[in-house]
Parts: sequence; C-alpha cells; structure tokens
Amino acid sequence: MPKFRTILKATACAAVLGLAGWGTYEVLRPAYEGKAGITYGKAYAPVREDTISFHIWYPATSGGKAVTVGGNGVFYGTPAGRRAPHQQGSFPLVVISHGAGGNAGQFGWIASELAQAGFVVVLPNHPGTTTGNASAQAAVRVWERPADISAVLDEITTSSDAYPYIDTGRISMLGFPAGGYTALAVSGARVDPDRLQGFCDDTDHGMSDCAFLAHFGVDLHAMDLSPASQDLRDPRISNAVVIDPGIVSTLTKASLAAIDIPMLMINLGDEDKVPAGVYARPAAEQIARSTYAIVPDATHFSFLAECKAPGARILENEGEMDPLCDDAGGQSRADIHETLVTLITEYLQAWAID
Repeated sequence: MPKFRTILKATACAAVLGLAGWGTYEVLRPAYEGKAGITYGKAYAPVREDTISFHIWYPATSGGKAVTVGGNGVFYGTPAGRRAPHQQGSFPLVVISHGAGGNAGQFGWIASELAQAGFVVVLPNHPGTTTGNASAQAAVRVWERPADISAVLDEITTSSDAYPYIDTGRISMLGFPAGGYTALAVSGARVDPDRLQGFCDDTDHGMSDCAFLAHFGVDLHAMDLSPASQDLRDPRISNAVVIDPGIVSTLTKASLAAIDIPMLMINLGDEDKVPAGVYARPAAEQIARSTYAIVPDATHFSFLAECKAPGARILENEGEMDPLCDDAGGQSRADIHETLVTLITEYLQAWAID
C-alpha cells in the first residue's frame, strides 16, 4: 500500500497494490443481505481533458450480489451489495478523497459505515495519484485533485435524474492525507507556491516524501508551481472532515482564516508524535469554525485498511520501508477505525440535520 503521508507520495508500492487489485470481486456471489450498496460512475474533468471514475456507496436494502470492494494480499476488503436496491429517499452526500498513490477501493471501511448511517458516499479516483496511474511529478500538481472533486460534483448536480437518491443541498467533504489537502483546498485553503517549492529544502517533515521525490528526480524548484496558489474553493461543500492533511504547512494563513464552513480536523496518534508534515492543529487554529481532535495510540498509517496476517511480510518483501501494517501498539486498527467512524459519522450527522 502506498504511504499516503502527504500529497507528495504517489507511486511507491504500486506493485503491492497490484497483488490482487483493489477492484470489486463479483464471481458467483450469493445475494446480498446488508444495507450498503455500491455502484460506479464517471465524470468529465476539464483539468484532465478526460473522464474520471468514481465509486458510489449508498443506503441499500437486501438484494443484488454480495461483493468485496477493495482488498488484496495485504489488506482486507469490505463487503457490499452490487446493484442492491436503494432505500427510499434522498440522502446527504459525502465525497471522500483518497491519499496519493491510493484509490477509491481502499476506503470501504468508512464508506460502508457512512452508507449504513444514511449517507451517499462518492469516492473519485484521482488520475496521476491513483494506483496504477501515479507519478511523483503528477503528485506535485496539487491543483488537479480539487478540480477532480468539482468535476464529480458537476456531474452529480447536473444529472439529477441519474442520482435521485442524492440530496445535493447537503454535501460534505472527507479527505485522508493527500485527500486531506484536497478537502482543505475545496473549502478555500490556498497554497503558497514559494513554500511548496521550498518544501524539501531544510527538513523532511518527519516523513520520507522528500527522499521519494529525490529518488525520482523531482526538483520542486524546477517546476512551475504557480497554479497551486489559485482559489479552488467549491461553494457546494457545506462542511469538511480532514485527516492528517498533506502539505498543510504550505497553506496561507489568510486563506485558512477565510474558510467559513465548519470543519473537523483530526490527527492520528499522540500529539507529540504526529509527523510535522501532517500536523493540523496550527491550521485548525486559523479556521474560525474548526474543531481539532486527536485519535491517540495510533499512527499516521492507521487510516489504511486492516492488514491480513501476511501483510507486513509481503510489504517487507516488496521493499516497503514504512510499517504500514503497524499501529501504535495499545489498540488494534479495527478499534482505531471504530473511533474514527464514530467521530466522523457523528460530526457529519450533526451538520446534515442542522
């Protein structure tokens, strides 16, 4: 699994992700008996001059085929109902942005829970920073990811006949590392290009992203990063949840202070151990309507899917340097996910009802 430490991590471990794919498995499956359905969509993204794909999780009733979304030799997938009947009504929308090098399939653990709690969840695959379609150079073009989110929202909000079960008047954003930056950007945060160009000059921010960029010959000072300063806010987003946001130190104080929507910002791990590259409290203090929370006894990688027994060994054999299957030690990843599910769901429900 890729490392997801910041927006700048894009391609390492692509081979691991390809062990068994991150798709949806549907071979001679029995009928589905749960309450989380899944389907798929596409949207034209002008920034890509192409279409991008997205997953849609929704409140369902029994029916359709039982499938497993995501998962491979390292990580567990999540059960869902392919073509399961929709529950009656229209439901608030949550858009999830994955980490750099990841993909929509990896977040079934939270998407399923949100769907069962009464949300429709849309997860785009970000070209250039998605499994099988990723590069270090693309990961630095941070302005493309927020544009993907707006393109997906354009598709959904202008195609009401295709999405009658989505309440487009209630749209939330949820992002993990690179997706955390993406969530901040569509909420109004703007990057200082000079800070981005100097991101690797003096420190590694407690992570290995700068070494990764150097390995692939990426010189930030040689790139035109001026587009990173543009205003990428999407006014359709009414609130956001941000987990361990990447490149958070490059965001301007003025743009953070101008964010006027409610926001929950979460760091994983004891506060004194959170890597500097994703430490969110200083940014949260600039945002008037933000709430800051810590999930203790976790690590930056605890947002990844639960690992199978041979997962750590497979990662080691693939040359992965980071302990992607390890947590802080005092609680299991399942317990950490349960805490995150509770925090995120309760926060989003409060704003959906308000």
